[in-house]
This record gives sequence, C-alpha cells and structure tokens, in this order.
Amino acid sequence: MSSDRRTLLVFCDSLAYYGPTGGLPADDPRIWPNIVAAHLDWDVELIGRIGWTCRDVWWAATQDPRAWAALPRAGAVIFATGGMDSLPSPLPTALRELIRYVRPPWLRRWVRDGYGWVQPRLSPVARNALPPHVSVEYLELTRGAIDFNRPGIPIVASLPSVHIADTYGKAHHGRAATARAISEWAEQHDVPLVDLKAAVAEHIMDGRGNPDGIHWNFEAHQAVAELMLKALQQAGVTGEDSA
Repeated sequence: MSSDRRTLLVFCDSLAYYGPTGGLPADDPRIWPNIVAAHLDWDVELIGRIGWTCRDVWWAATQDPRAWAALPRAGAVIFATGGMDSLPSPLPTALRELIRYVRPPWLRRWVRDGYGWVQPRLSPVARNALPPHVSVEYLELTRGAIDFNRPGIPIVASLPSVHIADTYGKAHHGRAATARAISEWAEQHDVPLVDLKAAVAEHIMDGRGNPDGIHWNFEAHQAVAELMLKALQQAGVTGEDSA
C-alpha cells in the first residue's frame, strides 16, 4: 500500500468479501469495499472472517496488529457487521464455535454434522447469536477506542442484511431487534448507517444471490457500495481527502 494515500478500514463478516460463488480475495475489485475505495482513490484494509459479529470487531480492533497499523492512516472506519449477530443460534455462540476444536477428527465431523441437522430445525425458535444489547455494547466499545486514538475520525456502521438460507430454516426473526438497537446507538453517537437490507433484499429474495441464500451477487455489492459512499459523505468524507 502506498504511504501517501488514505486507507478505508473495514471490519466485516463474510458478506463483504463473498460473491455469488464463494469467498474472494480481499483485493477483488468487484466487492463493495474495493468499489468504495476505488471511488475515493484510497487503499483498503479489510479485516474480517466468516461468522464475525460485533464482538469479533472489538477483538480485532484491539488485538489485530493490522488494525493498529491501518488506523493512523485511515480516512474512515466501517463496521460492516451485525448480520451474524441477528441470525438464530440454537447453541450459545461460544459453544457453537468450539465445535472446530473437537478432537479426534471423526468426533468433530459427527458433532458438526449433528449440529448441521439441528440448526435449521431449531432456528425458527432460537434466540439471536448475540443479544441486541450485547452487539451494541461491543460497537460502542470499539467506537470509543477508535475515537480515543483518532478523535473525530468518520465512522459508518450497518444494519443487518436479509437471507433465505435453508441452513437457518429461512428464519430471521431476530433482525428487527438488532436493527432497532443499532439504530438507537447510531443516533446517540451520530454514526451514519447503511441498511444492507435496502441494498440487497431484492437480489436475495428473488434468488439472484449466492445459492447459499445469504451472500450476494455483484449487483448487490454495487448497491451496497453506493449506499456506503453516501453514508461516508454524510460522515464528512470526500474523495479529495489525502494523508
């Protein structure tokens, strides 16, 4: 990355870097973070993983040295999480994430397959992966830490996307509460929001996204990028900003 350009620092889940057929490299020009950065003539630091929640963003911002390196030259920060927080989880998140550590491998496969069978059947009555107030608590911890180190840096957050995934029984009854909590937090702290549902719903609901029913096609990435640019402008960002 060049040292004389701003960086767009993006904390995200897999929605930011998955396309219609699967995950993509962080520098793929078709995903929305790179579309936004190209418009601004900035670099991108994409920090995320599949399944990340707002809690993971806090851990990344405080523990990942890439975030420490990117923040001094960042022109803006985007919190592109909240979707996983709002998805139903028959098991507590911490317990579900331990499945990957089960040994021996045959037992791990058995547990994983068993959970894969249970999840779509219990999702319609399961609670959110993270309670809305917990998601907001971690968003505020992260916002406060970033603002402490870079006072006044533009920050944009997002509201959850939508899905029609069979793996979750097509259930998403927790979205409204998560979106409401994030909206109230954003209003309190003057953080512009991007409603991912508004950008991608027509693509997802019409079955034009990824066959998994969660991730997006490239038209949806373009639509998200357009809303992100508007939110960044609302936060005070212009393409003329330099290091």
